[in-house]
Amino acid sequence: MKRVNGASARDRYDVAILGSGMAGSMLAAVLARNGVSVLLLDQGTHPRFAVGESTIPYTSAMTRIIADRYQVPEIAALASFTTIQRHISRNSGIKQNFGFVYHREGRLQNPEEINQLKIPTALRTESHLYRQDTDAYLFAVAVKYGADPRPGTRVEEVEIDPDTGVELRTAGGERYRADYVVDAGGYRSPLAERFDLREQPTRARHHSRSLFTHMIGVRPFDGSPAARLHRQPSPWHNGTLHHIFDGGWLWVIPFDNHRGSTNPLCSVGLTLDPRRFPRDEPDPQREFGSFLKRFPDIAWQFEDAVATRPWVSTDRLQYSAKRLVGDRFCLTSHAAGFIDALYSRGLTNTMDVVNALAWRLIEATRDGDWSTERFEYVETLQQGLFDVHDDLVYSSFVGFRDYELWNAVYRTWKIGTVLGTLVLEDAYYKFLRTGDDGLFRALEQTEHPGSPFPISDQFNRFGPLTRDVCIAVENGSMTPSAAAAKVMHHIQDADYIPPVFNLGDPANHFFHATPPKMLSAARWGGTEAPPHVGAVIRGAIGGVVRSRFSRRH
Repeated sequence: MKRVNGASARDRYDVAILGSGMAGSMLAAVLARNGVSVLLLDQGTHPRFAVGESTIPYTSAMTRIIADRYQVPEIAALASFTTIQRHISRNSGIKQNFGFVYHREGRLQNPEEINQLKIPTALRTESHLYRQDTDAYLFAVAVKYGADPRPGTRVEEVEIDPDTGVELRTAGGERYRADYVVDAGGYRSPLAERFDLREQPTRARHHSRSLFTHMIGVRPFDGSPAARLHRQPSPWHNGTLHHIFDGGWLWVIPFDNHRGSTNPLCSVGLTLDPRRFPRDEPDPQREFGSFLKRFPDIAWQFEDAVATRPWVSTDRLQYSAKRLVGDRFCLTSHAAGFIDALYSRGLTNTMDVVNALAWRLIEATRDGDWSTERFEYVETLQQGLFDVHDDLVYSSFVGFRDYELWNAVYRTWKIGTVLGTLVLEDAYYKFLRTGDDGLFRALEQTEHPGSPFPISDQFNRFGPLTRDVCIAVENGSMTPSAAAAKVMHHIQDADYIPPVFNLGDPANHFFHATPPKMLSAARWGGTEAPPHVGAVIRGAIGGVVRSRFSRRH
């Protein structure tokens, strides 16, 4: 080996990864732990600011799968609030719910127009990740297992020979060679630029822009005059709060919402449809202030708030790629594409792709087969994740026009995220008992890659149905009320949803899966559910119950 910038370097690596954020560092840690020589390059350094801070139960379930499947126990620390606090940082916040408060411009908030998903305690409490700490932690784990780090290194040229591999040339004149390259960076992907991979224009139907920062002094919304009339199961401040309105949404992600917190910050972001809210004000802080004047009940929360870092203001957020996998390369994470932060799908999609890509790279290193065909599923998966999320967010923004429609549309997400998590939990607990990696490979054998709940054909007609009625609302051929009724009719007739959750009732604005309801769902899974759906629900809930019982003893 030779020395470069004070660290040992190989003449050639199995895999080069561009970007040491969460996707790049996690993948590097997994590969290095399993004997792959990894070069990890990034033009920046850690710690650094990043958004994408809110986890969901699906994210944490996939995190535990990756940790145990690839034998990197340090990754498991990210899978629960408790272990993040214990092993990573007390700067992250707690997340016990997803909250949605509907607003109308210039009017007081109607206390009947709220929705909340309270995260079942049995599925572990989620977190608001303080990304500068969690990303730096994962980067250190990757280096610990042997990934060769190159922070502060900008890749300027990429040359790929399908027969011999990859050569990377940096701004500093260094040259690195590898058998394969993974781009885990962002929109300005060197590979997307080199091979002209961006779709122009993007195929995304959804259209939004954003401005965001970290703030101090953001008041807990539970103390507001509007929220004093709310009767949701969990305090808004204990989770991720979404203020929603015709044309957009505003996120409030506190890091200071538990006793042990050492972080006074709160992540705040405003996402707008530029066709409804054109950017007439170049200063994002003044634009945020102007926005608050339109919504008095949201403004209350920010009366004492001060930004602690410059606001970031974006143009249109959506971008996509014609191709993500090619000869000796793969784009992942935000290099591949982006829709919107709504529903916290960014981290979830990252975990899905790391899980699918890692075992293929490990096997390619061992048998020398780097053929594009080996990685085609990763292409299909990522394109599916993009399209599913696009349909969901597009439909939600149309739903923001009318509370009755929103109250129906958001159940598309709620049902998918709850049932999709159970699919992962079922496979995970079976894996713990058997050690059979084939359980995870079997999940890839689906006609619905990218779907959160791929095992139900009926569910996978639900998203397109919701999208199509929202298109009809947007073009004026259907009223919001008729569209809402059609969505709710599907839910009421669905054979894959446990009746105990009462999701087909428009008056039920909250999802609160208490232990008795979970047990009722398991019994339903053994009697009335379609056999393949019932088996997953019983297996997941049984695994959770056994796990909690064993921890108590």
